[in-house]
Amino acid sequence: MSLLKQLFLAICLFLVVAFAGSFATSLESSREQLISQLRSHAQDAATALGLSLTPHVDDPAMIELMVSSIFDSGYFASIRVVRIPDNQVIVERKADPGTGSVPGWFAHLVNLKAEGGDALIMRGWDQAARVEVVSHPQFALSRLWDSALGSLGWLLACGVVSALLGGWLLRAQLRPLDQMVQQAQAITRREFLTLPREPRTPELRRVVQAMNQMVEKLKALFAEEATRSEKLREEAYQDSLSGLANRRLFDARLEAELTPSEQHPGGYLLLLRLNDLAGLNQRLGGQRTDALIREVAGLLQRGLEQHGTPDWLAARSRGGEFTLLAPGLDSQGAERLAETLSAQLESLQRTGASDCNPVAHLGLAAFQPGEAPASILGHADQALAQAQSSAEHPWHRLEQSSGQTTQDSHAWHRWIDQALQKSQLQLWFQPVRACAEGGGELHSKVLARLLDEQGQAVAAGQFLPWVERFGWAARFDLAMLEHALAHLAQHARPLALSLSAASIREPQALQRLLDVIKANPQQAGLLTLELDERHLPPPAELERLGQAVRDTGANLGLQHFGGRFSLIGNLTRLGLAYLKLDGSYIRSIDQDDSKRVFIEAVFRATNSIDLPLIAEMVESEGELRVLREMGIHGAMGRLIGPPAPWGESTPKP
Repeated sequence: MSLLKQLFLAICLFLVVAFAGSFATSLESSREQLISQLRSHAQDAATALGLSLTPHVDDPAMIELMVSSIFDSGYFASIRVVRIPDNQVIVERKADPGTGSVPGWFAHLVNLKAEGGDALIMRGWDQAARVEVVSHPQFALSRLWDSALGSLGWLLACGVVSALLGGWLLRAQLRPLDQMVQQAQAITRREFLTLPREPRTPELRRVVQAMNQMVEKLKALFAEEATRSEKLREEAYQDSLSGLANRRLFDARLEAELTPSEQHPGGYLLLLRLNDLAGLNQRLGGQRTDALIREVAGLLQRGLEQHGTPDWLAARSRGGEFTLLAPGLDSQGAERLAETLSAQLESLQRTGASDCNPVAHLGLAAFQPGEAPASILGHADQALAQAQSSAEHPWHRLEQSSGQTTQDSHAWHRWIDQALQKSQLQLWFQPVRACAEGGGELHSKVLARLLDEQGQAVAAGQFLPWVERFGWAARFDLAMLEHALAHLAQHARPLALSLSAASIREPQALQRLLDVIKANPQQAGLLTLELDERHLPPPAELERLGQAVRDTGANLGLQHFGGRFSLIGNLTRLGLAYLKLDGSYIRSIDQDDSKRVFIEAVFRATNSIDLPLIAEMVESEGELRVLREMGIHGAMGRLIGPPAPWGESTPKP
């Protein structure tokens, strides 16, 4: 029973006890007073009747008449006149008027007995007769009953008013306790809330102050771990001069993009190299050369923002060599990007940043998942060498690599539109399991396949870039959600479903998704919507999104985490179900100690707020062993289980 109810019942019990005590005291006092009045009433009646009968002591008829008139005019149980010499009854009148409207139980409880009085009738100096009068308590009982009802009504009215005021006062005084409960529950959801208003009650004020101090301490500890993680990431994966990613992060991302995966489409690798960096350093000096490197890095960064997506990565490999990894980029987009960068480099050369002509050359090489990183880098070097040997163009693009076919935009448009209209969508599932020995399945990641005209399942990596290009990402997410909920209606196993950037950016599309989830409350608790770290909205909007998802009953997760560690400080307000680390930070972690140190720092930061970490793209036993040693919660990847239709890799419930 809650404290509020206990205090409320205590107030009610106190009022009942107070009423009972007051009623008993008042009843007893009134009873004694009424008994005295009954006795006085009987005695007065007997005295008056005795005096009135003295002149008519020998007239029985007159005596009877006078006794009857007195008896009929008052509340008497009996009146009789007795001759004293022989105790013979001259006149006697009796009556039992009952209790009237007074309940019998009340009359029995009060036990108000009749009281009597007597007087003598004289004949001269002799005692001729005796008058005996007994008063009936009916009138006294009625007055006592009315008084009790009045007291009861008044006390009940006071009790109701006191209960209402007391309940309101208690609720107002105990509201800080409810707020502290919400504060504690928020901590379990990895949210740190402070109470801005302190209660006036000294005892509760001290408790609220202690809770606020604890929350602030937790926030400070988490912020400290987040800052340490961000610093380690910058030291390990960021080039200090240009601000771009360094060679270590580029190699990890390239290897991850070339790993066969559902979400890894083909693309292009752009290699940019400054001409004669050693000569520039001698002619311009170290500071101007560093400034030139920063200018080129800025060009790449702006090109990434204008032409690319958050999946792209710009890096400085070494010296004057830069790389741009552009997954999902087609041949026409690659040519436009190269032309734009070449024009910007030419403008940079004209401003006097360098006296070389041109200042840099570009080489582009296409890649597909499954190819070797060394082969792609070799193709990019070959394209760069051809650009340097050509006097006409400062860039060169190699022909499409093996495995990459020419894409017909109209054919893709017709086929994807038809597949979505006819619901030719097939769900595949990839298990996510706990890292611990013998760990069970945490959930299954939902992946997409579209069926072609021959009924063959086409991997998501082939058609998802076209879905994005046609602006159908939100439409595709809605179809995936409907299929996932239909699957959950038949198989009650936790699922995770990714949301595209379009569904997050477009309020109407997001509301449609949330409405579909609300319409299926039984399945909502088994569904986790995953947001890509590279496509997150601003913090305030992200917090509203997280609250909206939780209101539907579904959960919210974050995948591909690792590139924007500055966001880790905002994770406490999102109530995330888990955090999935990008596979590029997991690859070869058993051979790279810097990756292990970095992941351990991230683990300490998330563990301080009880946020589970799940590693993506676990491909080897060595990687899984290291993850277990660090205490990572879960893992997914081809080692854990490849994507497959339901029932082939995922056990049926």
